[in-house]
Amino acid sequence: MAIDAHPDSRAVPDGGDPGAHLAEDFGEDFGGGLGEERGEDFGLFGPGSVTWRVMGEPVLVVGGIRALLLQALHPHSMWGTAQNSELMDPATAWARLGRTVEFVRVRTYGTREEVERVGRRVRKLHSKLTGTDRRTGEVFRVDEPESLLWVHMGEVDSYLDVARRSGVPLSRADADRFVDEQRLAAAVVGLDPADVPSSVAEMRDYYAGMRRHVWACEEAREGFRRMFNPALPGRLMPLKLAAPAVGVLVVSTLPRWARRKYGLPGLPTSDLAATLTLKGLYRTTRVVPERYRYGPDARRARALIREHAAGASGWAMAS
Repeated sequence: MAIDAHPDSRAVPDGGDPGAHLAEDFGEDFGGGLGEERGEDFGLFGPGSVTWRVMGEPVLVVGGIRALLLQALHPHSMWGTAQNSELMDPATAWARLGRTVEFVRVRTYGTREEVERVGRRVRKLHSKLTGTDRRTGEVFRVDEPESLLWVHMGEVDSYLDVARRSGVPLSRADADRFVDEQRLAAAVVGLDPADVPSSVAEMRDYYAGMRRHVWACEEAREGFRRMFNPALPGRLMPLKLAAPAVGVLVVSTLPRWARRKYGLPGLPTSDLAATLTLKGLYRTTRVVPERYRYGPDARRARALIREHAAGASGWAMAS
């Protein structure tokens, strides 16, 4: 399930895990080039990346929730989360979600040092946790590679699928590059990037091979039900009114096979309705002034993207 980078976790020196020396893996393709020449630190991605072009769009909130439902279909992922957190406690669920959102924010926009620091926290926390298979009684590690990869791919697939169906400008090459860039994000939680799908085709093959191994356990079904009546702080209670409609949209964006895992019909008409709704949401957000449409990190990223594009154009003309 989602990462719980609790602020009380403390960083410790890492050994040889794939995420321990992320800075060594950062290539100029992901740094954007322009900022590196001026000594700027853009972390994993930067203004030359597809990730920065995509991740700030408000409509991707739908993708984030979709990812949670997809991730919950791996029983070890779901059991490991439910047994080691207060995920099912309405009083603490929102705070946990907030920590996950902060993790994604830092991983996307943070400096190299910030990304490495949060990565160490997450890897240290997960290395101490185990779960119990409710079918067999087997004890498993929360950071087993299969579960980590499932969670990672659920996120990548969800963000990309929602972005493309919403109408965010992305070519096929852009989509492949987004998947490839996210291998660096996979290293943050301890995966070896070489073992992570690097294109849309590889991601499709991954899911084709995994479908028969995942299903909706009772904890996943409980989380599914709570999506329509979420536990929210008092100041956000008005959002409860929108929860049922948002829930229907999120479920409709899931792959048909995933909807069937939750006991729902996988009808093509649901796909079409979801796509049309996403396009409408995206077009609506586009008329909102940028200072209101994006958060601080996304606004900074977009400014740097424009600067990078102008700099690249000027260099091309000069040469």
